[in-house]
Order: sequence, then C-alpha cells, then structure tokens
Amino acid sequence: MKTLLIDAGNTRIKWGVLNDGAIGETDHVMHADLDDAGLAALATKLPRQADSAFVSNVAGQAFATRLTGLLAGHYGCEVHFAKTATEACGVTNAYPEPRQMGVDRWVAMIGAWLEFGDAVLIVDAGTAVTIDALDESGRHLGGQILPGLDLMSKSLGTSTSDIPVVDRHAAAFTNDVGIFATSTAAGVRQGAGNAVAGAIERAWSVLSAAGHEPAVVLTGGDASRILAALEPPVTHRPDLVLAGLAGLLGEEQ
Repeated sequence: MKTLLIDAGNTRIKWGVLNDGAIGETDHVMHADLDDAGLAALATKLPRQADSAFVSNVAGQAFATRLTGLLAGHYGCEVHFAKTATEACGVTNAYPEPRQMGVDRWVAMIGAWLEFGDAVLIVDAGTAVTIDALDESGRHLGGQILPGLDLMSKSLGTSTSDIPVVDRHAAAFTNDVGIFATSTAAGVRQGAGNAVAGAIERAWSVLSAAGHEPAVVLTGGDASRILAALEPPVTHRPDLVLAGLAGLLGEEQ
C-alpha cells in the first residue's frame, strides 16, 4: 500500500509517498505557480501511483474541495484529511477547543514527539512562524504565532513611507556582527530574521529555565534561512508534517 501524504500550506504544497513505513518521492510546488498554471498542473508533478491520500490542509476549504477532486480523478482513491484533536500518538493538546489550532501545527508536534519522545520545541517557519512546546510527557504547553520573514518585511514596505518593499531574499542569516546591515533593504531582512531567531531562543531559554531542556526542531519553507542564526542546537526536519501524518496513519491502523 502506497499512501500519498500532502502538506498543503499557505504558500506551498509539499508531498511524499509512504511505502512500507518510509517516506520517499518528496517534492513541492508553490501556490503561486499553480495560480498561473491551474491546479490541474499539480497532477503532472505528483507521483504516478498511490492507493490512498492523507492531507494536512491549512489552505482553506475551497482548496481542499478542489484538491479532493483532483486526487480522486488522478489516483481513483479516497482522500482523507487530518484533523486537530485532543490527543493522538502520545501528544495531548493544550487547546480547550482543538479545532481552533491549525492542523499543520498539530501534525508537526506529533512528528516531533514520535522522533524525540521528550521535551521539544517545534518551530514551523513558513508564511507565519509557529512555536509550540511539548514537555517530557508529550503534554502540549501551548504555542506562539508571529509573522514569517516575508510578512514582516512586506509590512514595513506597505505601512511606512520611506522603507521600500523588500523582495524575498534566500540568503541565510547569521549570529555574528553581520546582523548589522549597511543598507535599508538588508536591514529589513536582518531585522525580520533576528525577530524570528530571538523569539525561538527566548522560548528555548524559558523552557530550559523551567527545567525542561527541550530539543529544538525546525521545519517550514524558511527553516534553512534561519538555521545559522540560532544559538541552541537545532534539528532541521523539512518533512516533519509528513512524518506526523505517517504517525497518525500508523495509530489508526
């Protein structure tokens, strides 16, 4: 049995194929590219074969409906969507109303817990940056949400008169004196990167001071850009949401 795992975010769609417990054939496409070519173009990029599909979707209900039709026609299989719950795979959600939490955060926490089984700080650096904490028992302590790198940069360009809109720049950030930029555009980029890095480091510091000593797991489209800027040791897991989906499937079987 091959299961297509899909992580449908706000900016990109990522996928992989779960086969005999291993995830392979991973790839992704940006929503902007599909806006230009149409959703049907996704079918030309997906793996050729799958027996079922399991999706983490935060791209909205309209997209979920279109994706379901596309996958059903492409593979002739049923499409299932992950849902945020009170408890799964040893993780207990702190939200009194779990459905208010984005399913990608929930699935990423499950993926991190299944790998580490100990206190862990889960950071998803995408359109928004989410930071969630699990203690040694898998209990979710809560989380934080802040604008992602590009959202921060764009907000300055659109809300001020003298700071330009800064184009996306793929360069990594640092934790040396290079954080002090010598142009306005670079200053905006460095400010955004340091805001995110600072939030992560403060979360880690507070948890450590409380005796948890968490591992830090980083995922999301901008993860590679901020890795070098972080002080605590960080594990980069680009496929963390896919791993969480695989864990949920394993619990259901």
